[in-house]
Amino acid sequence: MFTHSRYFLRETFLSLRRNLLMTVAGVLTVFVSLFLLGGVLLLSTWVGNGTQRWTQDFELEIFMMQDATDAQVAAIETDLTKSEFVERFDFIDQDDAYEIYQDLFKDQPELLVGVTPSDLPPSFRVVPTDPEMTNQLAQAFRGRPGVYQVATAEELVDSILRITGFIRVGFVLISVVLLASSLFLIVNTIRLATFARRREIQVMKLVGATNWFVRVPFMLEGMIQGLIGAFVAVLGVVVLKVAVFERINGGSLTSGFYVTNGEVVTIGLLIILVGVLVGAIGSFIGLRRFIEV
Repeated sequence: MFTHSRYFLRETFLSLRRNLLMTVAGVLTVFVSLFLLGGVLLLSTWVGNGTQRWTQDFELEIFMMQDATDAQVAAIETDLTKSEFVERFDFIDQDDAYEIYQDLFKDQPELLVGVTPSDLPPSFRVVPTDPEMTNQLAQAFRGRPGVYQVATAEELVDSILRITGFIRVGFVLISVVLLASSLFLIVNTIRLATFARRREIQVMKLVGATNWFVRVPFMLEGMIQGLIGAFVAVLGVVVLKVAVFERINGGSLTSGFYVTNGEVVTIGLLIILVGVLVGAIGSFIGLRRFIEV
C-alpha cells in the first residue's frame, strides 16, 4: 500500500509538471470561479443577517410631514399608545433625525452641506406585538393628517434583497461559466496526460494493472488542481471579509450587517468541496476516452 501511494504521488506530480501551462490555467480558472462563488455566499450571509436584525428592531416607521403641527404629532402618539397591536415605539424628532443623517453620511461630507434639522421629517419607529399586524397598522396610519409616509421594514428589506439579488444572480452566472471553463481545462489536461502516456498505460494493462490502478494518478491530478484553486479562493474570501465587509460595518446603516468567523469557515469548506468535486469530475471525464471505465 505504501509503495502504491508513493507511485501514485510521484506520477501525479510528474504529470502536473509536464503539463504546467494547462495546470496553471486550470488552477487560476478554478480560483476565480470559486472566489466569485465565495463572494456571493458572503454577500448572501451578510445581507441575511442584516435584514434579520432590521426586522427584529422595528417593523414600520411613520414619517411625519416637516410642517406637521404639534397636535397632529400628538394625535399619532396617542393612537400608538392606545393601540393593543403596538408593543413599543420611539419618537425621532428633527434633531434626532439630523444626528442619524450625519452619522449615516459622515464619510460623504458633500451630502451634509446645506442640510439642517428642519429639512428632515420627524418619525415614529414602531414594533407591533405581532409581525403579521404590520401591514394592518401601516394602513391605519397612512393618509392621516400630518403623516407623509409609512414605510414597513418588509418594504425596506425587499428593496435591499431586490438589489443584492441582481448582484447574486450575476455573480452566480459568471461563477457557473467559469466553473464550466475550469472543468473543460481540467478535462483537456487529463486527456493530454493520458495521451502522452498511452503506450505506458497499454503496457501496464497488459501486465495486469486494473483500471483503477491506472486511473488514480490522473484522478489525483485533477483533484489537486481543484484543491489548489479552492484553497487560494478561500484565502481570497477571508481577505474580502476582513478588507471589505468588516470595514463597511461601521456606519449606522450597516451596523446590523455582519458575517461571523464560523460562517466564513462554513463557506470555506463548501468552496474546497466544490473545488475537489470539479477536479474529480474533470478527471473522470478526461479519462473515459483513453481508459475503459
